Amino acid sequence: MASAAIDFTLGSRRLLSVPRALSTWSFSLEDVLAGTLPAACPSGRDGVRVLSAPTARLAEVTAHYPGFIAGGRQDYRRHYIDMAQGFDAYLAQFSGKTRSTLRRKARKLADEAGGYTLTEHRSPAEIEAFLDAALPLSALTYQARLLGAGLPEDAASRRAMLEAAGTDRMRAFLLHAGGQPVAYLSLPVTGETLVYAHLGYHPDWARLSPGTVLQMDALERLFAEGRYRWFDFTEGDGAHKAMFGTHSAACSSLVLLEPTLANRTLLGARAGFDAGVGQAKALAQRSGALGRIRAFLRG
Repeated sequence: MASAAIDFTLGSRRLLSVPRALSTWSFSLEDVLAGTLPAACPSGRDGVRVLSAPTARLAEVTAHYPGFIAGGRQDYRRHYIDMAQGFDAYLAQFSGKTRSTLRRKARKLADEAGGYTLTEHRSPAEIEAFLDAALPLSALTYQARLLGAGLPEDAASRRAMLEAAGTDRMRAFLLHAGGQPVAYLSLPVTGETLVYAHLGYHPDWARLSPGTVLQMDALERLFAEGRYRWFDFTEGDGAHKAMFGTHSAACSSLVLLEPTLANRTLLGARAGFDAGVGQAKALAQRSGALGRIRAFLRG
């Protein structure tokens, strides 16, 4: 049984986190594309967390847990890259303007930093070196500071990464500039799929788009391996994923909780909170203040 949490978030800030003992029923990209449902998992003490299930099949998913109450649902496009094509064909799918922008970002970073380098990490020893450099960097990111979504630092996660590296199922990259690592990318390998697990960058370098530069340079190397069928951006939407992805699928994540009074109250509060945030976002968008508010929340 895993410990999970029902989060109340405003933009990039987690305002409140309520722990629950939930099992996790996760859908791989291959499951989604094949239209298959993996075997349902037993419920945890409080219920089940469903990650990235095909939206069109949610009725079948929830039917596995009769009587449970659903909440915290998020619908999004699950972006991915079809890597059966070569890198040149992948680049050709971008508009000329976008390709020019990507080249300009790389040149600007190189010019202002006096050059940059990319290191690739695969073996257990290389992953150890990656973690030694990336974990302090991760702690500075807004994902870690505000959402608790940086690189995991616990011993079990480290052990899992090293075990994966021992069977050639890990790819990780560090972007170095100005004599220090400024961005990282962690990619577990599942079958023929690269899983976009963690991307982060030093906030002081944000204006030079190190995450974008790293993503593009890493993809060129990964395409060159000729090993992978898919690059899975996993659950959640975002401009970065939408820009780099070639396709997307409609997916949903939610929790299914035991119908206790405490759980009903929790999900009711979460629904009311989300509705209020949605209304405030719509108002900010109409007033033109949404961009400034997002920047403030990340600060």
